[in-house]
Amino acid sequence: MQIGMVGVGYVGLVSAACFSEFGVDVVCVDTDAEKINQLRDGKIPIFEPGIDRLVASNVAAGRLEFTTELNDAVRGSQAVFIAVGTPSRRGDGHADLSYVYQAAEQIAGCLDDQYTVVVTKSTVPVGTGREVAEIIRRTRPDASFDVASNPEFLREGSAIEDFMRPDRIVIGVDEARAADVLKAIYRPLFLRETPTVVTSLESAELIKYAANTFLATKITFINEIADLCEKVGANVHDIARGIGLDGRIGRKFLNAGPGYGGSCFPKDTLALVQTAQQAGAPMHIVETVVAVNDARKERMVDKIVEACGGSIAGKTVAVLGLTFKPNTDDMRDSPSLDIVPGLCNGGATVRAFDPQGMEEAKKMLDGVVWCDDAYSAMTGADCLAIITEWNEFRALDLERAKTLLTQPVFVDMRNIYQPDDMKKAGFAYHSIGRPTVNGAT
Repeated sequence: MQIGMVGVGYVGLVSAACFSEFGVDVVCVDTDAEKINQLRDGKIPIFEPGIDRLVASNVAAGRLEFTTELNDAVRGSQAVFIAVGTPSRRGDGHADLSYVYQAAEQIAGCLDDQYTVVVTKSTVPVGTGREVAEIIRRTRPDASFDVASNPEFLREGSAIEDFMRPDRIVIGVDEARAADVLKAIYRPLFLRETPTVVTSLESAELIKYAANTFLATKITFINEIADLCEKVGANVHDIARGIGLDGRIGRKFLNAGPGYGGSCFPKDTLALVQTAQQAGAPMHIVETVVAVNDARKERMVDKIVEACGGSIAGKTVAVLGLTFKPNTDDMRDSPSLDIVPGLCNGGATVRAFDPQGMEEAKKMLDGVVWCDDAYSAMTGADCLAIITEWNEFRALDLERAKTLLTQPVFVDMRNIYQPDDMKKAGFAYHSIGRPTVNGAT
């Protein structure tokens, strides 16, 4: 079986590599010739643990190839996946579907007499699949095709595991024939009895938004509980464990922090708000989640200012972690994009380090002193702030850190250290939703 993958961004490349690992022949196409040439040369344009080995092995096996010619990816393929970007549209928060619709029109021009399933893998609002089908019919009224929705649920940093061992597969179709094609592609997962939801196009499209929005709401909820904990002397870790043990709630996504970011939650919450408003069924909870999360990132600047005695003017702040989460180089909507400029605007000098996100961060942040490692960032700083919980920040040499900092002030936005341990180590330690401790002398 052969499939085409239109777009070799994060979702497209990971999906293509994993499908080829299933034994499917995958032809990937992208208009970015430089990216295609990099992939042909074995250079991976994204950071995702394990993707380099997976791509290399399947290219060597002849199951995965890269091209700039759409015809090569469409003709002879039983299914063609659209995996292009759907960023938030500037000004109104709607998902920008121009790339999806352009891909649909171009795919239509390449279809041959073979029955083909055109699959939206990109995250798209309700109704997009219908519009894709209409575009193809207008362009190629004689084509034999169906449109399906197959949303992805990949977490950056663990995307391969998520693809190979998913919680569920969602397939949105009108025709059983299209469902059968997708089931054949996912056959290895069906053999593992992976739960599968076969539903309508509209339901499949909405499942992805509902899932991401619910998780964003859960994160925002525990962050507000953390704020309350700080006011009343409670410990958000104990609260999260106490409610997470309830099977109706669950333990995941109950880690307090500086707010959600990344390529999915910010744009998907905004897109769902717009979809709901247009449909006449406004989602006030989600609207509030978006507003609270935006405000939270700014509040983290205030937290650092308070830790520094009420002013950061003329002070130096060491920032560890810039990406929105560990094990990725993705800077999109990362809390650091609000926190770092806020510190600079307050008159602070920011010395920053991130294990993978430095190159992307340099494109988005100005006035930052870029450092080669965590300890270099600390040198001469008045305060140390952890924004992203990379593993290498979990066991810092605290004695060394104290000697490098001008003051032992530590702001832990991911709660990766224990307050009692930090007090014993002699730090003025500020975390999220837990009592502040002061071991500084």
